[in-house]
Amino acid sequence: MDIIEKIWEKLLEKEAVEPVILDMSSTNVPTDYFVILTANSTPHMKSLRETFLELLNEIGKQIIYYDKGDNYDWLIIDAGDIVIHIFTKEGREFYDLEGLWIDAKKIKESK
Repeated sequence: MDIIEKIWEKLLEKEAVEPVILDMSSTNVPTDYFVILTANSTPHMKSLRETFLELLNEIGKQIIYYDKGDNYDWLIIDAGDIVIHIFTKEGREFYDLEGLWIDAKKIKESK
């Protein structure tokens, strides 16, 4: 199973709100994928961050950077070719990454 499928399964398993995976390869951003999701609370956001850090480590992905603090509207996990964006509902609406990167192809999206 490829990494995007593993990430998608974790998103669903951990009840991420409205997850989307964008193919960024046709943009000028130096990454292949944006994983965008919303957490429903601060504890959920922390749990999602830890889950994805563990998953990326398990599959041998080097973590370049991740936000270590709490009570943010937006947490990032940068694994080079995959960048995971974990938002609060308000943060996701405010930053609107899907709108900003409207030309990026959605390869996975919750219905």
